[in-house]
Amino acid sequence: MSADEELAKDLGLLSAIAIGIGTMIGAGIFVLPGTAVARAGPLAALTFVIGGVTALFTALSASELGTAMPKSGGAYFYINRALGPLFGSISGWANWLGLAFASAFYMYGFGKYVNELVVASTLTLGPVTVSAVKVIGLIGAALFITINYIGAKETGGLQIGIVLTLLAILGVFTVVGLLNGNLESLRPFAPPGTAEQVLPVTAIVFVSYLGFVQITSVAEEIKNPGRNLPLAVIGSVVIVTVVYALFLVVLLAAVPNDLVANNDAAVVTAAQSLFGQYSVFGFGLGTVGWGLLLLGGLLATASSANASILSSSRINFAMGREKIISPSVNEIHPRFGTPYKSILITGSLIIAFLLFGNLEFLSTAGSVLHLIVYGLLNVALIVMREADPADYDPDFEVPLYPFVPIIGTVSSFALIAYIEPRVILLSSGLVVFASVWYLLYARQRVENDGVFAGWILDRSEKMPDAAVAAADSIRPTASVPDGGDFRVMVPLSNPRTEKELITLGGAIAKQRGGTVHAVHIVQVPDQTPLERAEQNERINAESKKLLEQARTDAETFSVPVETQTVLSHRSFEEVFDAARTFDADQVVMGWGPASHGRAESRLDELTHDLPCDFLVLRERGFDPSHILLPTAGGPDSVLGAEVTQLLRNEFDSDVTVLHALSDDETIEGGEEFLEEWAAENELADADLVVDDRDVETAIGDAATDATLVVIGATGRGLLSRLVRGSPVLDILEDVECSVLLAETARKRTLRERLLGITKQE
Repeated sequence: MSADEELAKDLGLLSAIAIGIGTMIGAGIFVLPGTAVARAGPLAALTFVIGGVTALFTALSASELGTAMPKSGGAYFYINRALGPLFGSISGWANWLGLAFASAFYMYGFGKYVNELVVASTLTLGPVTVSAVKVIGLIGAALFITINYIGAKETGGLQIGIVLTLLAILGVFTVVGLLNGNLESLRPFAPPGTAEQVLPVTAIVFVSYLGFVQITSVAEEIKNPGRNLPLAVIGSVVIVTVVYALFLVVLLAAVPNDLVANNDAAVVTAAQSLFGQYSVFGFGLGTVGWGLLLLGGLLATASSANASILSSSRINFAMGREKIISPSVNEIHPRFGTPYKSILITGSLIIAFLLFGNLEFLSTAGSVLHLIVYGLLNVALIVMREADPADYDPDFEVPLYPFVPIIGTVSSFALIAYIEPRVILLSSGLVVFASVWYLLYARQRVENDGVFAGWILDRSEKMPDAAVAAADSIRPTASVPDGGDFRVMVPLSNPRTEKELITLGGAIAKQRGGTVHAVHIVQVPDQTPLERAEQNERINAESKKLLEQARTDAETFSVPVETQTVLSHRSFEEVFDAARTFDADQVVMGWGPASHGRAESRLDELTHDLPCDFLVLRERGFDPSHILLPTAGGPDSVLGAEVTQLLRNEFDSDVTVLHALSDDETIEGGEEFLEEWAAENELADADLVVDDRDVETAIGDAATDATLVVIGATGRGLLSRLVRGSPVLDILEDVECSVLLAETARKRTLRERLLGITKQE
């Protein structure tokens, strides 16, 4: 189990916070104080506070998006989903290269601290002379790239141990510093020439706040994510900001500024000076202080570098999944089970950046690329709120909307202006590259438009022509050949029911002029991480075999077919997430253990609306030759009628439409209703039957000669069904033929969910 998953799954809130803190407390606090003090003097602590506050606004936005869309890929996934693949390409490349720059920066810090122990020699490579610090950093980078290549991972307990150790070391230093602090050294508060350096220095040290969004990438594994995810994301930023600010204030108050300024290992020097004032049994503690902070620097830089390399492969995976880059980049090593190509590419970038960059360049490059991502992430939240797609249902909502995401957007982008021009030029070049990459490569391959473009195009009559033209001009051109826009998703888990479900889905897709999307949902034990399950040869072989058979069966209808394997710790619930992810218009699925008269589970029925129309088949030999369609009106019966028409057109079925009279309904009234309803739903030529007996008896007798019963989901609410049961379930047990449950997607109030629909719609 990966560190992030093990932490989040087993230890909940504490471990989720450890993910964020462990990634953020890195080279930033152990290497950058020297640069910050040299340029901002006593205001250096303020620069870290401003960086933390800027990160906090984005943390709030990330928390809402994370509880609404708990998917691997984190910020990249949210931006791609909300703003579309053009901005997905920009954020993906920025996040990927930003992590590479940050990793190079961490390895520079690692080299600096190792060099405190072992003085290395410079290295000459032709015209390039590499400093001793960089030599060590390059060796360290090669080591961590190799570790990730062969698949060795730190455990969850080790991650928590590192975080607690770092906090303890910083805590001890802070206490000793407080005992020796001199507030006079902080005066004057703003020496001449330092105030205007605050924001430029903030841009440099912002690389210290790059870890909190990583928590959202494991949102699915966090216990009670609606509560724990926001607490972990926001809490980690607050804790780290307080630690940074207190640490810097104490450092500046206890140690002369000239001892800290321009010293890349200032905290080690400061610790040696502070602890050296104390002795035990005549032994000076300066070496102890030096050793503690040196250990902290090594742990922090090494852990952050390794985490960044690991995170980059996740971003590559998400980009490959969405076809922004070639999925071949994520090819798994046959022996080690790791995405070795992605790791090698990222590793090569890290080595190149470390070889040719200096401390400030590496830190600001990592900062600016992530600031681009964070700015877009705040915009993504605004888009999701304003567009309000049906599947957007966050457990946590940003307070003071829209001010928080607007401030987060402005502050993130504004901070970029204070970074040195050559780094801004570099980041601008990356944005242009990512845009061109999308237009020339990815646009022909990706399929999801994103919420923003769809929102504009759906309102094309009300929107400015320029906005509509722009949204349409950047939409993906990839489309399913001859498949139209209608997508029928068929979740598969059992080879024995595959043929019937694909036959039903293929028939509907053919009549609709659409596409079949066969999704093999593989349930993985909770103890097994999803990344590891992806490497299981048996799972891959079984999935490939099942999907190939599904493709063969669907192609008999001459409809386009797409296939996908989805690994999940859940099975039934994953169907609904997949429907949202793949933008399905209709889902054809088998009857599951959680089925109870409606498509969703009881919990989902109370908390979510269906993402699209659902057809749930209780299969007893799929035969649509004689279809029985009971109806009492309502949207689910209308959906049943639509499906019945499609099946009749495809299989030349005989159709019987049945209406069982209610207690206060006459036969004449029932016949009038049925004739009007059948005409409205283009089934006037079907065999129309009115029965004055109770619903269960009427359907049971009429189904004797039927081969398929198509019935709408029960209109009863959850409380009613718990007390009185469900007529759908009774019918299911009484008839001998297959039953197809039809449930249409619509919004329901809590009262309707609990008590049911009180009148026919």
